[in-house]
Amino acid sequence: MPENDFAIRRHRRATRFWIGVVMAGLIVSGVTAFPLEAELRILLGLLRSATLRPMAEWTHLLPWISRVSAALASTNRDYPFLAYGTDWLAFAHLVIAAAFIGPYRDPVRNKWVITFGLIACAGVIPLALIAGHIRGLPIAWRLGDCCFGLFGGIPLLFCRKHIALMERIEEK
Repeated sequence: MPENDFAIRRHRRATRFWIGVVMAGLIVSGVTAFPLEAELRILLGLLRSATLRPMAEWTHLLPWISRVSAALASTNRDYPFLAYGTDWLAFAHLVIAAAFIGPYRDPVRNKWVITFGLIACAGVIPLALIAGHIRGLPIAWRLGDCCFGLFGGIPLLFCRKHIALMERIEEK
């Protein structure tokens, strides 16, 4: 029986680690959705630096980020209320991160949150590809957005595996 307790503790620790990774990603993603205009100014400065400019021009990242930055600055100047949408986006990321407190505390009982997270991650991919196309985003940008679904899903799959192992050990 003590070896079972050790195994459950090990799987719970691994599950908590991966849930922490997901929560941190959601929190960072949420918090950084608030100051978009300032972040884009910083990014443009970096892309225009002597070190990054050749790569930024070759990949067409510099003209795209310049265009996005100009559009955001213009929108914020003329229609600041539209930024309220990204405020809600940021808030949603923070709320979703809070939903993972349940499985962090009791992974087996709250495994449905992991499934919810996996469904959400899978949904990122068609949304990025379809809506990104409709909105005229470059394919590289859409594929980059798809990575959020992929990289969010990987730690959740690890969680799912560890939770299943905990359930098997508890059944014995």
